[in-house]
Amino acid sequence: MSASQPIRRTLGTGNERLRGRVLNIGEVLGELSTDFPGISASKIRFLEEKGLVTPQRTAAGYRKYTTADVERLRFVLALQRDQYLPLKVIKDYLDAIDRGERPESLPGGMSLTPRAVSEQLAGELSARTLARGLTFNELVRESGASADLVKSLANYGLIAAPDNSSENGLYDEHALKVARACAKLQSHGIEPRHLRPFRAAADRELGLVESVVAPLASRRDVASKARAAETAREISDLCLNLHSALVNGHIARMES
Repeated sequence: MSASQPIRRTLGTGNERLRGRVLNIGEVLGELSTDFPGISASKIRFLEEKGLVTPQRTAAGYRKYTTADVERLRFVLALQRDQYLPLKVIKDYLDAIDRGERPESLPGGMSLTPRAVSEQLAGELSARTLARGLTFNELVRESGASADLVKSLANYGLIAAPDNSSENGLYDEHALKVARACAKLQSHGIEPRHLRPFRAAADRELGLVESVVAPLASRRDVASKARAAETAREISDLCLNLHSALVNGHIARMES
């Protein structure tokens, strides 16, 4: 199953094989583990705590998950994994669906297409290729950047391969986005050496985020780690919004 499949299913329609069945949390993990290898019972309970899914309970207090619950979890996990959306944004969308509304997009106009397989990001690249990582030559081809530009981006720390080798390592989708953006910036005369402040700013932002979530991240239970990751995403989104507002505000003043 590709990364795109979970999101393309109609929310709540369910898998025909599971229709009418009631599953325990172990069976739910079995259904989701292929698409989401890191899924755990603690993660599912965390999503329940946040109101993303509400399973029924037996008289003894055990959770009972329906097919719709499983597909709802799949939908949430796919959006979180592929678009890094905060759970609050996803919950607001799901709450609108539960009220009988039919929002065309997520708040802020975000697309429901997973980031890993969106046409804008992947072009003709398959989700499977992105999942395994990109070779140097694939990154050059798919980004539209020259080989020299990609090497320069690696030298300036703007992209990195797992083994820190621009020739032999595999690059992820983030490296692809960076290379594509920098290829377009180069057409305006902006070279990698001009972009070093972005790397420094990103490192400072990451340090700020890590300092805030450190108490949660230091705990060993999965639920705490999930909360830390969600808090980190939320803070990062707010920082990006702040940066965009500051820059766009200055550009607007240039026009007046």
